[in-house]
Amino acid sequence: MARALMLQGTGSDVGKSLMVAGLARAYTRRGLRVLPFKPQNMSNNAAVTEEGGEIGRAQALQARASGALPLADMNPVLLKPQSEGGAQIILGGRLWGTASACEYRRLAPRFLPFALAAFARLAERADLVLVEGAGSPAEINLREGDIANMGFAEAADLPVVLVADIERGGVIAQLVGTAMLLPASERARLKGYIVNKFRGDPRLFDSGIRAVGELTGLSSFGVVPYFDAARLLPAEDSLALAPHPAHPHPTPGTPALAGGRPGAPPLAGEGTGGSGEGPLVVAVPILPRIANFDDLDPLAAESGVAVVMVRPGRPLPREARLVILPGSKATIADLDFLRREGWDIDLLAHRRQGGHILGLCGGFQMLGQSIADPLGIEGPPASVPGLGLLEVETVLGGKKRLGKAFGLDVATGSPVEGYEMHLGSTRGAGCERPMLRLAGRPDGAMSADGRVMGSYLHGIFASDPFRRAFLSRLGAAPSGLSYEGEIEKTLDAFADHLEENLDLAALLAAARAPD
Repeated sequence: MARALMLQGTGSDVGKSLMVAGLARAYTRRGLRVLPFKPQNMSNNAAVTEEGGEIGRAQALQARASGALPLADMNPVLLKPQSEGGAQIILGGRLWGTASACEYRRLAPRFLPFALAAFARLAERADLVLVEGAGSPAEINLREGDIANMGFAEAADLPVVLVADIERGGVIAQLVGTAMLLPASERARLKGYIVNKFRGDPRLFDSGIRAVGELTGLSSFGVVPYFDAARLLPAEDSLALAPHPAHPHPTPGTPALAGGRPGAPPLAGEGTGGSGEGPLVVAVPILPRIANFDDLDPLAAESGVAVVMVRPGRPLPREARLVILPGSKATIADLDFLRREGWDIDLLAHRRQGGHILGLCGGFQMLGQSIADPLGIEGPPASVPGLGLLEVETVLGGKKRLGKAFGLDVATGSPVEGYEMHLGSTRGAGCERPMLRLAGRPDGAMSADGRVMGSYLHGIFASDPFRRAFLSRLGAAPSGLSYEGEIEKTLDAFADHLEENLDLAALLAAARAPD
């Protein structure tokens, strides 16, 4: 069996996913066969596996960092939230069913043997398995039936390293409190900790390391300075869209948040993007069940593009040249939310003023004449009118379409590739003007004037030729950005960053083969 090490966080969004990716790249470069694993994930950002299943986007990135193909075994249980209290359950890459939060608490122990079997299969083909926890083991109210943190570590007999986020403040309390809340058997699994996202001189935390050691007996594997280029890598889930209280303004080159603070003006300035001066502004309304919003990352990486994520309570910015409706895990519910926000009125005004609109997957469905969910796939059975901007109608249901796809953009002839991940079928006169042709078959639809478009293809903007041609049609300056190349450079740079700031030899020594 391979050696294994589990990284658990002192909270959500402390950087566990990126830490696993960076360590995977670093140890892979040292000649080890590394594979990532997360027993249970909750995210609407998903990726297609080699077998035609789906796993969390973070595990696909970690597989890439390891030089491995993404496999369903890397994330055997994936929860995709559809409402405040319910989620789809993806088991082994396939849709298993849906459950409320309370129902899932009862179901989770049934999935532990399934997760352990997936872990064992990975361990047979690797030298090192890097296991990522979810949330925090300090959530002791959720400990019964846990399969994501210490519940899995105990079952698989894994050593654990804590990851803490100093940018949040109270990092000593995070570490000491987490350790103190664990029962003795679980606390004995802790081999040390990593302090993440430090700004300034790391030596200033030397006294903090002494304090944590005195209070918990844990040693530090290192203090990792804030790595700004992490913004170029796909985010795990919608927590990445939440404004950080200490940093309400985004880093240049990342998606801006319109309405990040009450009373604050939209971050996109008047006059930019609409007149040919400044960056081309792309507006994206943040829907409650937004999914696969990493589709936008290649656009945000373009120096001549400003992606503005529009928060509820804010209008779509008038200076936007393009509005993108992203994917959704609850299309009808998100369409209702869009209307309640008045964004449907903004879209119609944007259309009348000559703007462009693109819908991706669920966003494509919203642009049509109607959406029907007769079987209650995404919520109570319903049929609702769409936005009426494309001559198509959608019926949810049937077998979920999952797989990689390749083809051409009809308007420009540019090659395009990505993946499909959707339920239902879309038909209508608009489909006779498809946006793409994938393996010879039509995909999506376009309005007669070409200003409103929709497609089921995720990852579309990662295709450099298509992205350049698409942006040129909107008047943006051509770019030489190689998006996939930037991802590789960023993973290498982060691995270098960890080599400089962590004791990788000690971390590897802490890993051990399960008994």
